[in-house]
Amino acid sequence: MSDKPNVIVVMCDQMRAFAAGCYGNEFCQTPNIDRLAREGVRFEHAVSNNPVCTPARGTFISGQYSRTWQGDLGNPIAPFGGLCAPEPIWQRVHCKDPTLPEQLKAVGYDTALIGKWHVHPAPDLLGFDYKVYPRVNHRHTDQIFVDQLPPGECVKGFSVEYEADKVAEYLAGRGDDPFFLFYSISPPHMPVADMPEKYLTMYDPADVPLRPNVFVDGEMYYDKDVFLIYLWDYLYYWYHLPEKSVLPEGFDLRSLTALYYGATTWVDDMIGRLMGELAKNGLTDNTIVVFTSDHGDNLGSHHTWNKGLVIEESIRIPLIFWAPKLWQAGVNHTQVAELLDIMPTLLDACGADTPATVQGDSLAPILTGQRSELDETDAILETCSGYLGIRTPTHTYGMTINEAERSITNDRYCFYDMRDDPYQQNNLIAAGEQADLAESLKQRAVDWFADTPWLEEQ
Repeated sequence: MSDKPNVIVVMCDQMRAFAAGCYGNEFCQTPNIDRLAREGVRFEHAVSNNPVCTPARGTFISGQYSRTWQGDLGNPIAPFGGLCAPEPIWQRVHCKDPTLPEQLKAVGYDTALIGKWHVHPAPDLLGFDYKVYPRVNHRHTDQIFVDQLPPGECVKGFSVEYEADKVAEYLAGRGDDPFFLFYSISPPHMPVADMPEKYLTMYDPADVPLRPNVFVDGEMYYDKDVFLIYLWDYLYYWYHLPEKSVLPEGFDLRSLTALYYGATTWVDDMIGRLMGELAKNGLTDNTIVVFTSDHGDNLGSHHTWNKGLVIEESIRIPLIFWAPKLWQAGVNHTQVAELLDIMPTLLDACGADTPATVQGDSLAPILTGQRSELDETDAILETCSGYLGIRTPTHTYGMTINEAERSITNDRYCFYDMRDDPYQQNNLIAAGEQADLAESLKQRAVDWFADTPWLEEQ
Protein backbone atom coordinates (compact mmCIF):
# COMPACT_ATOMS: atom_id res chain seq x y z
CA MET A 1 0.00 0.00 0.00
CA SER A 2 1.23 3.49 -0.83
CA ASP A 3 2.42 5.77 1.95
CA LYS A 4 0.59 8.63 0.25
CA PRO A 5 -2.98 9.25 1.44
CA ASN A 6 -5.92 8.64 -0.84
CA VAL A 7 -8.06 11.72 -1.41
CA ILE A 8 -11.81 12.01 -1.94
CA VAL A 9 -13.38 15.42 -2.46
CA VAL A 10 -17.15 15.31 -2.11
CA MET A 11 -18.71 18.42 -3.62
CA CYS A 12 -22.47 18.78 -3.61
CA ASP A 13 -24.26 21.52 -5.50
CA GLN A 14 -25.92 24.61 -4.03
CA MET A 15 -25.76 23.58 -0.37
CA ARG A 16 -25.37 26.52 1.94
CA ALA A 17 -23.36 25.86 5.08
CA PHE A 18 -26.17 26.36 7.55
CA ALA A 19 -28.27 23.56 6.03
CA ALA A 20 -26.09 21.12 8.00
CA GLY A 21 -26.45 20.25 11.65
CA CYS A 22 -22.78 20.89 12.34
CA TYR A 23 -23.27 24.47 11.13
CA GLY A 24 -26.14 25.07 13.53
CA ASN A 25 -29.18 23.66 11.73
CA GLU A 26 -31.30 21.82 14.29
CA PHE A 27 -34.00 20.82 11.79
CA CYS A 28 -32.36 19.25 8.73
CA GLN A 29 -30.96 15.77 9.36
CA THR A 30 -27.30 15.44 8.31
CA PRO A 31 -25.77 12.81 10.63
CA ASN A 32 -23.04 11.74 8.21
CA ILE A 33 -21.86 15.27 7.45
CA ASP A 34 -21.97 15.92 11.18
CA ARG A 35 -19.79 12.87 11.75
CA LEU A 36 -17.18 14.22 9.34
CA ALA A 37 -17.26 17.53 11.21
CA ARG A 38 -17.04 15.87 14.61
CA GLU A 39 -14.04 13.76 13.61
CA GLY A 40 -12.41 16.24 11.21
CA VAL A 41 -11.47 19.89 10.93
CA ARG A 42 -14.45 22.12 10.16
CA PHE A 43 -14.09 25.70 8.97
CA GLU A 44 -16.88 27.82 10.38
CA HIS A 45 -16.19 30.52 7.82
CA ALA A 46 -15.74 29.07 4.33
CA VAL A 47 -16.84 30.75 1.11
CA SER A 48 -17.22 30.21 -2.61
CA ASN A 49 -15.03 32.66 -4.52
CA ASN A 50 -17.72 32.95 -7.18
CA PRO A 51 -21.10 31.56 -6.08
CA VAL A 52 -22.28 29.96 -9.32
CA CYS A 53 -21.64 26.45 -10.63
CA THR A 54 -19.01 26.51 -13.39
CA PRO A 55 -16.83 29.31 -11.99
CA ALA A 56 -16.79 27.73 -8.53
CA ARG A 57 -16.01 24.22 -9.78
CA GLY A 58 -13.22 25.46 -12.02
CA THR A 59 -11.77 27.39 -9.10
CA PHE A 60 -11.61 24.18 -7.07
CA ILE A 61 -9.97 22.25 -9.93
CA SER A 62 -7.46 24.99 -10.86
CA GLY A 63 -6.81 26.85 -7.62
CA GLN A 64 -7.51 30.07 -9.54
CA TYR A 65 -10.16 32.78 -9.49
CA SER A 66 -12.77 32.38 -12.20
CA ARG A 67 -11.60 35.51 -14.03
CA THR A 68 -8.18 33.88 -14.35
CA TRP A 69 -9.06 30.30 -15.29
CA GLN A 70 -12.04 31.00 -17.56
CA GLY A 71 -11.85 34.70 -18.41
CA ASP A 72 -15.35 35.60 -17.22
CA LEU A 73 -17.59 35.24 -14.19
CA GLY A 74 -20.58 33.20 -15.36
CA ASN A 75 -21.77 29.77 -16.42
CA PRO A 76 -21.32 28.84 -20.08
CA ILE A 77 -24.47 28.95 -22.17
CA ALA A 78 -25.72 25.37 -22.41
CA PRO A 79 -27.00 23.94 -25.69
CA PHE A 80 -30.74 23.43 -26.05
CA GLY A 81 -31.94 20.80 -23.64
CA GLY A 82 -29.47 21.59 -20.86
CA LEU A 83 -26.75 19.33 -22.24
CA CYS A 84 -23.34 19.29 -20.62
CA ALA A 85 -20.98 19.97 -23.53
CA PRO A 86 -17.31 20.19 -22.48
CA GLU A 87 -14.72 21.55 -24.84
CA PRO A 88 -13.46 18.88 -27.25
CA ILE A 89 -10.59 16.67 -26.21
CA TRP A 90 -8.12 18.47 -28.50
CA GLN A 91 -8.88 21.92 -27.07
CA ARG A 92 -8.04 23.60 -23.82
CA VAL A 93 -9.23 27.16 -24.21
CA HIS A 94 -9.95 27.49 -20.49
CA CYS A 95 -8.23 26.19 -17.36
CA LYS A 96 -4.86 26.25 -19.13
CA ASP A 97 -2.61 25.93 -16.08
CA PRO A 98 -1.86 22.71 -14.13
CA THR A 99 -4.85 21.36 -12.23
CA LEU A 100 -5.30 19.40 -9.01
CA PRO A 101 -5.72 15.99 -10.73
CA GLU A 102 -2.77 16.68 -13.04
CA GLN A 103 -0.48 17.51 -10.14
CA LEU A 104 -1.56 14.39 -8.25
CA LYS A 105 -1.08 12.21 -11.33
CA ALA A 106 2.48 13.51 -11.52
CA VAL A 107 3.24 11.90 -8.14
CA GLY A 108 1.58 8.57 -8.88
CA TYR A 109 -2.14 9.02 -8.20
CA ASP A 110 -4.98 7.37 -10.09
CA THR A 111 -7.60 10.03 -10.74
CA ALA A 112 -11.36 9.73 -11.13
CA LEU A 113 -14.45 11.89 -11.58
CA ILE A 114 -17.85 10.51 -10.65
CA GLY A 115 -20.86 12.82 -10.81
CA LYS A 116 -21.62 16.29 -12.09
CA TRP A 117 -18.84 18.00 -14.06
CA HIS A 118 -19.97 21.43 -15.42
CA VAL A 119 -16.50 22.78 -16.22
CA HIS A 120 -15.48 24.00 -19.70
CA PRO A 121 -12.76 21.49 -20.72
CA ALA A 122 -13.54 17.78 -20.83
CA PRO A 123 -12.29 16.01 -17.69
CA ASP A 124 -9.83 14.00 -19.81
CA LEU A 125 -8.05 17.26 -20.61
CA LEU A 126 -7.61 18.20 -16.97
CA GLY A 127 -6.07 15.00 -15.67
CA PHE A 128 -8.86 12.51 -14.96
CA ASP A 129 -8.13 8.87 -15.86
CA TYR A 130 -11.64 7.56 -15.14
CA LYS A 131 -14.88 9.45 -15.52
CA VAL A 132 -18.61 8.90 -15.06
CA TYR A 133 -20.56 12.13 -15.42
CA PRO A 134 -24.10 13.02 -16.52
CA ARG A 135 -24.76 14.26 -20.03
CA VAL A 136 -27.59 16.53 -18.88
CA ASN A 137 -27.13 19.01 -16.07
CA HIS A 138 -29.71 19.16 -13.29
CA ARG A 139 -31.80 16.11 -13.97
CA HIS A 140 -31.96 13.17 -11.56
CA THR A 141 -34.01 10.67 -13.62
CA ASP A 142 -33.78 9.45 -17.24
CA GLN A 143 -30.16 10.56 -17.18
CA ILE A 144 -27.55 9.75 -19.80
CA PHE A 145 -23.92 9.38 -18.69
CA VAL A 146 -20.81 10.11 -20.73
CA ASP A 147 -18.68 7.13 -21.80
CA GLN A 148 -20.10 4.53 -19.45
CA LEU A 149 -23.30 3.51 -21.27
CA PRO A 150 -24.13 2.77 -24.90
CA PRO A 151 -25.06 5.98 -26.77
CA GLY A 152 -28.53 7.18 -25.86
CA GLU A 153 -29.10 4.67 -23.06
CA CYS A 154 -30.61 6.15 -19.92
CA VAL A 155 -29.86 5.14 -16.37
CA LYS A 156 -32.76 3.39 -14.69
CA GLY A 157 -33.80 5.09 -11.47
CA PHE A 158 -32.09 8.10 -9.93
CA SER A 159 -28.72 9.24 -11.21
CA VAL A 160 -27.56 10.10 -7.68
CA GLU A 161 -27.96 6.46 -6.68
CA TYR A 162 -26.27 5.30 -9.89
CA GLU A 163 -23.28 7.52 -9.14
CA ALA A 164 -23.08 6.11 -5.61
CA ASP A 165 -23.00 2.61 -7.10
CA LYS A 166 -20.15 3.68 -9.37
CA VAL A 167 -18.27 5.07 -6.38
CA ALA A 168 -18.66 1.71 -4.64
CA GLU A 169 -17.34 -0.10 -7.73
CA TYR A 170 -14.41 2.27 -8.00
CA LEU A 171 -13.39 1.89 -4.36
CA ALA A 172 -13.67 -1.90 -4.53
CA GLY A 173 -11.22 -1.97 -7.41
CA ARG A 174 -8.39 0.02 -5.87
CA GLY A 175 -4.92 -1.48 -6.01
CA ASP A 176 -1.70 -0.30 -4.40
CA ASP A 177 -1.54 3.12 -6.06
CA PRO A 178 -3.03 6.09 -4.20
CA PHE A 179 -6.13 7.61 -5.75
CA PHE A 180 -7.88 10.94 -6.05
CA LEU A 181 -11.66 10.79 -6.47
CA PHE A 182 -13.75 13.86 -7.21
CA TYR A 183 -17.23 12.72 -6.16
CA SER A 184 -19.67 15.38 -7.32
CA ILE A 185 -23.27 15.10 -6.07
CA SER A 186 -25.92 17.21 -7.83
CA PRO A 187 -28.46 17.83 -5.02
CA PRO A 188 -29.61 19.92 -3.28
CA HIS A 189 -29.49 21.92 -6.52
CA MET A 190 -32.84 22.03 -8.27
CA PRO A 191 -34.91 20.12 -9.44
CA VAL A 192 -35.98 19.37 -5.88
CA ALA A 193 -39.17 17.64 -7.09
CA ASP A 194 -37.10 15.01 -8.91
CA MET A 195 -35.97 12.74 -6.08
CA PRO A 196 -37.12 9.63 -4.22
CA GLU A 197 -40.43 9.78 -2.34
CA LYS A 198 -38.61 9.38 0.97
CA TYR A 199 -36.99 12.79 0.61
CA LEU A 200 -40.04 14.48 -0.94
CA THR A 201 -42.06 13.82 2.20
CA MET A 202 -39.34 13.75 4.85
CA TYR A 203 -40.00 17.23 6.24
CA ASP A 204 -43.38 18.79 6.99
CA PRO A 205 -43.49 22.34 5.60
CA ALA A 206 -45.48 23.46 8.62
CA ASP A 207 -42.51 22.65 10.84
CA VAL A 208 -39.80 24.24 8.69
CA PRO A 209 -37.99 27.17 10.34
CA LEU A 210 -37.11 30.06 8.02
CA ARG A 211 -34.27 32.54 8.19
CA PRO A 212 -35.47 35.94 9.46
CA ASN A 213 -34.26 37.71 6.31
CA VAL A 214 -36.79 35.93 4.08
CA PHE A 215 -39.30 38.44 5.42
CA VAL A 216 -39.11 41.91 3.86
CA ASP A 217 -41.59 44.42 5.27
CA GLY A 218 -43.30 41.45 6.89
CA GLU A 219 -43.83 39.63 3.59
CA MET A 220 -42.42 36.16 2.92
CA TYR A 221 -40.82 35.61 -0.47
CA TYR A 222 -43.15 34.21 -3.16
CA ASP A 223 -42.66 33.85 -6.92
CA LYS A 224 -44.55 31.17 -8.84
CA ASP A 225 -42.11 31.02 -11.77
CA VAL A 226 -39.10 30.80 -9.47
CA PHE A 227 -40.72 28.04 -7.44
CA LEU A 228 -41.41 26.07 -10.64
CA ILE A 229 -37.76 26.39 -11.61
CA TYR A 230 -36.72 25.08 -8.19
CA LEU A 231 -39.09 22.15 -8.62
CA TRP A 232 -38.22 21.18 -12.22
CA ASP A 233 -35.18 23.17 -13.37
CA TYR A 234 -34.31 22.51 -17.00
CA LEU A 235 -37.61 20.73 -17.73
CA TYR A 236 -39.23 24.07 -17.00
CA TYR A 237 -36.53 26.17 -18.65
CA TRP A 238 -36.47 24.29 -21.93
CA TYR A 239 -39.69 22.41 -22.48
CA HIS A 240 -42.39 24.12 -20.40
CA LEU A 241 -44.21 20.82 -19.98
CA PRO A 242 -47.83 21.42 -18.95
CA GLU A 243 -47.68 19.01 -16.03
CA LYS A 244 -44.60 20.88 -14.74
CA SER A 245 -46.20 24.33 -14.90
CA VAL A 246 -48.61 24.13 -11.96
CA LEU A 247 -47.57 24.50 -8.34
CA PRO A 248 -49.05 22.12 -5.76
CA GLU A 249 -51.91 23.72 -3.85
CA GLY A 250 -50.68 25.90 -1.01
CA PHE A 251 -47.04 25.70 -2.12
CA ASP A 252 -44.93 28.43 -0.55
CA LEU A 253 -41.40 29.10 0.68
CA ARG A 254 -41.79 26.68 3.59
CA SER A 255 -42.81 23.96 1.12
CA LEU A 256 -39.77 24.71 -1.02
CA THR A 257 -37.41 24.77 1.95
CA ALA A 258 -38.77 21.41 3.12
CA LEU A 259 -37.85 19.93 -0.28
CA TYR A 260 -34.44 21.61 -0.19
CA TYR A 261 -33.78 20.00 3.18
CA GLY A 262 -34.98 16.67 1.83
CA ALA A 263 -32.44 16.97 -0.99
CA THR A 264 -29.77 17.87 1.56
CA THR A 265 -30.50 14.72 3.55
CA TRP A 266 -30.28 12.77 0.28
CA VAL A 267 -26.72 14.09 -0.08
CA ASP A 268 -26.01 13.12 3.51
CA ASP A 269 -27.19 9.57 2.91
CA MET A 270 -24.80 9.28 -0.04
CA ILE A 271 -21.95 10.37 2.22
CA GLY A 272 -23.00 7.65 4.63
CA ARG A 273 -22.75 5.14 1.79
CA LEU A 274 -19.32 6.47 0.86
CA MET A 275 -17.99 6.13 4.39
CA GLY A 276 -19.39 2.61 4.58
CA GLU A 277 -17.59 1.66 1.37
CA LEU A 278 -14.32 3.06 2.68
CA ALA A 279 -14.63 0.90 5.79
CA LYS A 280 -15.69 -2.15 3.78
CA ASN A 281 -12.61 -1.89 1.56
CA GLY A 282 -10.13 -1.14 4.33
CA LEU A 283 -9.50 2.39 3.09
CA THR A 284 -10.59 4.42 6.11
CA ASP A 285 -7.21 4.88 7.79
CA ASN A 286 -5.39 6.14 4.71
CA THR A 287 -7.99 8.36 3.06
CA ILE A 288 -8.60 12.10 3.30
CA VAL A 289 -12.24 13.06 2.77
CA VAL A 290 -13.08 16.67 2.03
CA PHE A 291 -16.72 17.73 2.08
CA THR A 292 -17.83 21.00 0.54
CA SER A 293 -20.26 22.65 -1.89
CA ASP A 294 -19.69 24.87 -4.90
CA HIS A 295 -21.89 27.65 -3.47
CA GLY A 296 -25.02 28.22 -1.42
CA ASP A 297 -28.65 29.06 -2.17
CA ASN A 298 -30.46 32.32 -1.40
CA LEU A 299 -33.75 30.43 -1.01
CA GLY A 300 -35.83 33.57 -0.50
CA SER A 301 -33.50 35.54 1.76
CA HIS A 302 -33.73 39.28 1.04
CA HIS A 303 -36.44 38.23 -1.48
CA THR A 304 -33.78 36.73 -3.76
CA TRP A 305 -33.32 33.22 -5.12
CA ASN A 306 -30.67 30.91 -6.56
CA LYS A 307 -27.19 32.39 -5.91
CA GLY A 308 -24.66 34.92 -7.21
CA LEU A 309 -24.91 37.66 -4.56
CA VAL A 310 -22.60 38.95 -1.82
CA ILE A 311 -24.81 37.55 0.92
CA GLU A 312 -24.21 34.67 3.31
CA GLU A 313 -26.85 32.50 1.70
CA SER A 314 -24.95 32.62 -1.62
CA ILE A 315 -21.34 32.50 -0.49
CA ARG A 316 -21.17 30.47 2.74
CA ILE A 317 -20.37 26.80 2.10
CA PRO A 318 -19.54 23.82 4.28
CA LEU A 319 -15.85 22.90 4.32
CA ILE A 320 -14.64 19.91 6.32
CA PHE A 321 -11.31 18.08 6.10
CA TRP A 322 -11.60 14.56 7.53
CA ALA A 323 -8.50 12.46 8.19
CA PRO A 324 -8.44 11.36 11.85
CA LYS A 325 -5.06 9.65 11.43
CA LEU A 326 -3.51 12.87 10.11
CA TRP A 327 -5.24 15.78 11.80
CA GLN A 328 -6.76 16.38 15.20
CA ALA A 329 -10.46 17.22 15.11
CA GLY A 330 -11.52 20.79 15.72
CA VAL A 331 -13.39 23.85 14.51
CA ASN A 332 -11.65 26.90 13.09
CA HIS A 333 -13.32 30.28 13.63
CA THR A 334 -10.51 32.69 12.74
CA GLN A 335 -9.75 31.89 9.09
CA VAL A 336 -12.04 32.47 6.13
CA ALA A 337 -11.28 29.41 3.99
CA GLU A 338 -12.05 29.40 0.26
CA LEU A 339 -12.64 26.95 -2.56
CA LEU A 340 -9.43 28.45 -3.90
CA ASP A 341 -7.51 26.91 -0.97
CA ILE A 342 -8.50 23.27 -1.42
CA MET A 343 -6.04 22.51 -4.23
CA PRO A 344 -2.86 23.78 -2.50
CA THR A 345 -3.96 22.20 0.78
CA LEU A 346 -4.36 18.75 -0.76
CA LEU A 347 -1.15 19.04 -2.77
CA ASP A 348 0.70 19.76 0.47
CA ALA A 349 -0.94 16.79 2.19
CA CYS A 350 0.01 14.48 -0.69
CA GLY A 351 3.59 15.62 -1.16
CA ALA A 352 2.94 17.17 -4.57
CA ASP A 353 4.21 20.48 -5.88
CA THR A 354 1.91 23.49 -5.92
CA PRO A 355 2.24 25.37 -9.23
CA ALA A 356 3.13 29.05 -9.10
CA THR A 357 -0.11 29.73 -11.00
CA VAL A 358 -2.24 28.73 -7.99
CA GLN A 359 -3.85 31.76 -6.34
CA GLY A 360 -5.09 30.06 -3.18
CA ASP A 361 -3.22 29.33 0.05
CA SER A 362 -2.62 26.00 1.73
CA LEU A 363 -4.62 25.44 4.89
CA ALA A 364 -2.19 22.70 5.94
CA PRO A 365 -0.65 24.76 8.79
CA ILE A 366 -4.14 25.07 10.29
CA LEU A 367 -5.01 21.41 9.78
CA THR A 368 -1.79 20.28 11.48
CA GLY A 369 -2.31 22.64 14.40
CA GLN A 370 0.77 24.75 13.69
CA ARG A 371 -1.30 27.88 13.20
CA SER A 372 -4.85 29.05 13.85
CA GLU A 373 -4.91 31.37 10.85
CA LEU A 374 -2.91 32.35 7.77
CA ASP A 375 -1.26 35.71 7.13
CA GLU A 376 -4.39 36.78 5.25
CA THR A 377 -7.56 35.69 7.00
CA ASP A 378 -10.08 37.11 4.52
CA ALA A 379 -11.43 35.99 1.15
CA ILE A 380 -12.17 37.87 -2.06
CA LEU A 381 -15.12 36.93 -4.24
CA GLU A 382 -16.81 38.26 -7.35
CA THR A 383 -19.97 37.18 -9.11
CA CYS A 384 -21.61 37.09 -12.52
CA SER A 385 -24.43 39.17 -11.05
CA GLY A 386 -22.06 42.12 -10.90
CA TYR A 387 -20.67 42.08 -7.37
CA LEU A 388 -17.22 42.18 -5.81
CA GLY A 389 -16.87 41.37 -2.14
CA ILE A 390 -14.52 40.68 0.70
CA ARG A 391 -15.43 38.42 3.62
CA THR A 392 -13.41 38.56 6.83
CA PRO A 393 -14.10 36.44 9.92
CA THR A 394 -16.21 39.32 11.24
CA HIS A 395 -17.34 41.53 8.34
CA THR A 396 -18.56 41.59 4.74
CA TYR A 397 -17.86 44.46 2.37
CA GLY A 398 -19.37 44.62 -1.10
CA MET A 399 -19.31 46.75 -4.23
CA THR A 400 -20.78 46.52 -7.71
CA ILE A 401 -18.84 45.93 -10.92
CA ASN A 402 -19.30 45.98 -14.67
CA GLU A 403 -17.73 42.75 -15.88
CA ALA A 404 -17.77 43.69 -19.57
CA GLU A 405 -15.93 46.95 -18.91
CA ARG A 406 -13.71 45.46 -16.17
CA SER A 407 -14.68 48.34 -13.89
CA ILE A 408 -16.03 49.04 -10.42
CA THR A 409 -19.31 50.96 -10.60
CA ASN A 410 -20.07 51.48 -6.90
CA ASP A 411 -17.36 51.03 -4.30
CA ARG A 412 -19.75 51.67 -1.38
CA TYR A 413 -22.53 49.14 -1.95
CA CYS A 414 -22.71 47.31 1.38
CA PHE A 415 -20.87 46.79 4.66
CA TYR A 416 -22.04 44.41 7.38
CA ASP A 417 -20.76 43.53 10.83
CA MET A 418 -21.51 39.81 10.85
CA ARG A 419 -21.07 39.52 14.63
CA ASP A 420 -24.07 41.73 15.35
CA ASP A 421 -25.94 41.27 12.08
CA PRO A 422 -25.59 37.67 10.84
CA TYR A 423 -28.60 38.02 8.53
CA GLN A 424 -27.25 41.20 6.88
CA GLN A 425 -30.24 43.37 7.63
CA ASN A 426 -28.35 46.51 8.72
CA ASN A 427 -26.16 48.00 5.99
CA LEU A 428 -23.60 50.21 7.74
CA ILE A 429 -22.51 52.11 4.64
CA ALA A 430 -25.00 54.97 4.86
CA ALA A 431 -24.50 55.48 8.59
CA GLY A 432 -20.74 55.64 8.21
CA GLU A 433 -20.17 53.27 11.12
CA GLN A 434 -16.75 51.60 11.52
CA ALA A 435 -15.57 53.88 8.73
CA ASP A 436 -11.85 53.12 9.05
CA LEU A 437 -12.39 49.38 8.71
CA ALA A 438 -14.80 49.90 5.81
CA GLU A 439 -12.23 52.02 3.99
CA SER A 440 -9.50 49.44 4.59
CA LEU A 441 -11.63 46.59 3.21
CA LYS A 442 -12.71 48.68 0.25
CA GLN A 443 -9.11 49.45 -0.66
CA ARG A 444 -8.08 45.81 -0.34
CA ALA A 445 -10.86 44.79 -2.75
CA VAL A 446 -10.07 47.63 -5.16
CA ASP A 447 -6.39 46.65 -5.25
CA TRP A 448 -7.29 43.01 -5.81
CA PHE A 449 -9.61 43.95 -8.67
CA ALA A 450 -6.84 45.91 -10.36
CA ASP A 451 -4.05 43.39 -9.79
CA THR A 452 -5.69 39.99 -10.42
CA PRO A 453 -5.36 38.97 -14.09
CA TRP A 454 -8.12 37.88 -16.43
CA LEU A 455 -7.49 34.87 -18.67
CA GLU A 456 -6.59 36.98 -21.71
CA GLU A 457 -4.08 39.02 -19.69
CA GLN A 458 -1.86 36.09 -18.71
